[in-house]
Amino acid sequence: MDVKTAFLNGELDEEIYMEQPDGFVLDGSEGKVCKLMKSLYGLKQPPKQWHEKFERTLSAAGFVVNEADKCV
Repeated sequence: MDVKTAFLNGELDEEIYMEQPDGFVLDGSEGKVCKLMKSLYGLKQPPKQWHEKFERTLSAAGFVVNEADKCV
């Protein structure tokens, strides 16, 4: 399991746009924004998306939530 890059490959359920990064703005396209196709570090959504996908994967494999301690 590659936890280090899990947030970078997270799937987004909503449309998120960001300003163009400095140094990557094309002439004549200064007012345009970038639509994110995958999550980035610093967003609020990646930890939640990663946890939901992890939970779905474990549930599909037959694991169940420990009701005494949900972190287990």
